[in-house]
Amino acid sequence: MSDTNGQVTTTPASVPSVQEELTPEKKASLCAKCDEHKKWMMEYSPSVRFMFEQIKQAGGYVSPNKIKCEICPDPKLGGFHPELGIQLCANYIPDKWVLNDTLSHELVHWYDNTRFKVDWMNLRHHACSEIRAASLSGECAIMTEFWRNSGMMRIAKGHQVCVKRRAALSVVGHPKCRDMDHANQIVDEVFRSCFNDTRPFEMIYR
Repeated sequence: MSDTNGQVTTTPASVPSVQEELTPEKKASLCAKCDEHKKWMMEYSPSVRFMFEQIKQAGGYVSPNKIKCEICPDPKLGGFHPELGIQLCANYIPDKWVLNDTLSHELVHWYDNTRFKVDWMNLRHHACSEIRAASLSGECAIMTEFWRNSGMMRIAKGHQVCVKRRAALSVVGHPKCRDMDHANQIVDEVFRSCFNDTRPFEMIYR
């Protein structure tokens, strides 16, 4: 998460940047629903359970207490911090399937941090992990991206197009990134090697 909440990574949300003001009751309801979906995914989601096990095998441990549902002031789905853990944005995650992809995304960051000792202040390291997380989490699955763009997804290499776009949207929030052009440049520089590295999966999931 490297924003005002101290995050190293953030996962952008495909939602309006302005939400109606939430009452305390609505915030509590959203967080309760998020917690319910989180617990379900931690028990039943193949991708989430797989990532938990792979992080363990890499020498790490994912404490359930470090996966928190919160109300986020900025339009994003979640974020990761190597010390604080994973944040899930209850007010921007619309359903449990988006939560599954978001949690899987952040767990790829957790795995990278454990296995590769990522320097999160290094733009290329950050971009590489964002590419891998976008590719391996399921957020760029064909139908997900199709509906995200109202059916206008480019089918030819559509997965790679989505991964580049999503990675750049995350990298642009890095304090050392100047603007979106700079984010796209960094993503392009490391894309091939990072996209082709599917560890801990044998191939791209979904």
